[in-house]
Amino acid sequence: MTNSGAVLLCVQALALFSTLSVLLTSTKAADSQKEAICPPSSCAHLQDIRYPFRLRGDPPGCGVQAYELICTDGKPTIYINTGIYFVTNISYSESIFWVVDASLDNSSCPIPRRNQYPYMYGLQLAKDNRSYADITLLYPDAVTWAAFVICSRMIKNNDIYRPVACRSTNNSFVYVLTNFLSYKIGNVEPSCGYLALIPLGSWKMRPPDNASYEDVVKFMRNGFALRFPDEYEPWTYSFIISTCLDNSVSYFREQMSSSIIRNQTSAVVGIDLHFLRCINDYSYRSKLFWAAVVVVSIISTLKIIIVLAILSRFICAPLALLTFISYKYWKTKISIDAVEKFLQMQLALGPVRYAYTDITAITSHFREKLGEGGYGSVYKGVLPGDIHVAIKMLGKSTCNGEEFISEVSTIGSIHHVNVVRLVGFCAEDMRRALVYEYMPHGSLDKYIFSPDKSFSWDKLDEIALGIARGINYLHQGCDMQILHFDIKPHNILLDCNFTPKIADFGLAKLYPRDNSFVPVSAARGTIGYIAPEMISRSFGHISSKSDVYSFGMLLLEMAGGRRNLDQHAARRSQMYYPAWVHNHLSRQEVGEICDGIDFHEVERKLCIVGLWCIQMTPDERPTMNEVIEMLESGIDGVQIPPEPFFCEDEAEDSETEDSRRLSPELSTISE
Repeated sequence: MTNSGAVLLCVQALALFSTLSVLLTSTKAADSQKEAICPPSSCAHLQDIRYPFRLRGDPPGCGVQAYELICTDGKPTIYINTGIYFVTNISYSESIFWVVDASLDNSSCPIPRRNQYPYMYGLQLAKDNRSYADITLLYPDAVTWAAFVICSRMIKNNDIYRPVACRSTNNSFVYVLTNFLSYKIGNVEPSCGYLALIPLGSWKMRPPDNASYEDVVKFMRNGFALRFPDEYEPWTYSFIISTCLDNSVSYFREQMSSSIIRNQTSAVVGIDLHFLRCINDYSYRSKLFWAAVVVVSIISTLKIIIVLAILSRFICAPLALLTFISYKYWKTKISIDAVEKFLQMQLALGPVRYAYTDITAITSHFREKLGEGGYGSVYKGVLPGDIHVAIKMLGKSTCNGEEFISEVSTIGSIHHVNVVRLVGFCAEDMRRALVYEYMPHGSLDKYIFSPDKSFSWDKLDEIALGIARGINYLHQGCDMQILHFDIKPHNILLDCNFTPKIADFGLAKLYPRDNSFVPVSAARGTIGYIAPEMISRSFGHISSKSDVYSFGMLLLEMAGGRRNLDQHAARRSQMYYPAWVHNHLSRQEVGEICDGIDFHEVERKLCIVGLWCIQMTPDERPTMNEVIEMLESGIDGVQIPPEPFFCEDEAEDSETEDSRRLSPELSTISE
C-alpha cells in the first residue's frame, strides 16, 4: 500500500470511528436493555421464536442465518447439513431444540437416508457477520445411536442385530443396531455394510439396549435434542455498528491494496456508501439507519479538509523538523565558537588547558567521586608531581557555555587565600571540566552541623573572618565586582589547615564596581540563604548586599551549630533560629534571666553580626568591609541590631526552655 493509501486509510478509519462513537451514544438506552432489532415471531405450535432463530423472510438483522426456520404447511423446518428436520420444541433456558427427521414423516417403514444426519460433534460454518451456527448433538457420548446396516446374508445367533423385515429381501437383509457409536462402524459383520445412522432420544429418555426395530421407529418419530450456543445474544445497535465498521475497513484495505486506480478511487468514494448499505441490511431502515445517514453525511463533508490537513503534515512536518535541527546546530556552533574564542584569549593569562584524555588520565577514568551538585559531578585527581586536584565535570545543563565561561573568567583571574584556586580547565566540544586545587577537609557543612566534628569558638571566629575577607575581595579586590549569589556552608571548602576558601562560582556574575544595582534576571541562589530582594523588588535592589545577607545566614548557622529552620524543633519558638537568637539576646540586654542560657562571647558576636547582615532591606545591612571590622573587634564593639520584621516577639512559655543544642564548650579541632 502506498503512503497516500495509508493516509487515506487513517482518514477513513477516523471518520468511521467518529461515526461509531456518535451512533453508540445515540443508541445507548437501547443497548443498555439488550433490545433486539426484531420482535419475536411464531410458526404453528412454536411461539416466541427469537434470537438466534429467525423465520425466512425476516430482515437480515433478525437472527442467525444458519438457524433460519421455514414455516411450510404449518410445520417449522430447519436445514442441518444435507437433511431437513421438523422443529418440535425450543428451550432457550437450556439452549436446546428438538428436531425430527422429515424423511420419516410419511413412510410406513422409515429409515434415515445415508447422507442425512447431524455431525456428531457439531456443525461449524464460516463466521460471516456472525451468521454462523454451532449446532451440536446434545451430550453425544450420553445419547443412544441407531445404526442401520445391509447384509448379503442373514445374521443368526446375534442379539445385537435386530432385523428390519420391511426393508429386507431374499438377497439382502437390513438390520438395526442400537447403542452403536459411529466410530465403531468398522466392527460390523464382514457381509454387512453401513446404511444409515441416527441418534435416539436424549440422556433423559433412552431406548433399551438391543431394542427392536419397532422401538427404534417410535424414538425416531419423537426426534432428538440438539444444542445451540448459549453465548448468542440478540443483535444490538452497537453490535451492528461494530460489525459494519469492521466490514467497511476491510473493504477499504482490500480496494487500496489493488494497483488499479479505479479500485482505489472506489475505496475512497464508496466506503461511506458501503457502511450505510451494511447498516441498512442489518437494521432494515430502522432509526439506526437514518441516524447513520445523518452522521456519515456530516463526516463526509469534513473528509476533504481532514485529508488535506494530514497530507500537508507530511510536507510541513519534515520541513519544520529540518528547520529546527538546523537552528539548533547553528546555535550550538555559535556557542562553541564563542567559548573557543574566549579560551584562546585566556591561554596566556589564566589556568592550564587540558585535553579530555588528560582529564580521564588524571582522574583514573573517574574512579573516585567526591560529590555531586547542580552543575555536575566532582572527582578526585592527581597531577604530575603528586599534586591532588578536584575536577568538576559540568553536566548537560551547562552545554550553552554560559556557566563555564563565568567560572573560568572569575576564578581564573582571582588569587586570594580565601578563594579556591582554579588550576586548569578542559573544553572539547560539549565536554567541559574545571580543575581546582584539592581541599582535603571537604566543605564546612560537615563540621558545623555535626557534633562529632565541631570547632572551638576561636577556630569558628577565624573561619568566619576568613570567609568575610574572601567575599570582600570578590566585591572590592578585582577590576570587576564579582557577586557570588550562592554563599552557603556547602560552598565553603577547607584546606589541610582548615583555612576556608570560597568555591563554586557557577552562579557568579561580573558587574562594574561603581554599579550599585544588579538586574532582576540575576536573581538566583539557594533557598534559606537567598536575600529577600532576590525574590521581590519590593524589598530593594539586587546588589553586593545580597551576598551579605547570605553570609549572615551562614554566620548564624555556624554559631548555632544547626540549620536556621528546624521543623522538628521541640518548641515552635525554636523552629526559626534567627528569631530565637534575637529574642534571647534582647532579653539578656535588658537584664532578664533567660532560663540558664549563656552565650559564649564569640558565639554572641557571631550571632549579632549575623543579625545585622540579615536585615530585610539592603540599606540596613553593613558592607563586607564593615562586617570584617565588626568581626575583628571585640564583643563590646558590636551592638544588637533592630529586630527584623520577620522575627516576631514570641512570648516564652513559663516553663524553662530546652537547653541549646550546642554547649558553650565545644570539642576542638587543632589548627
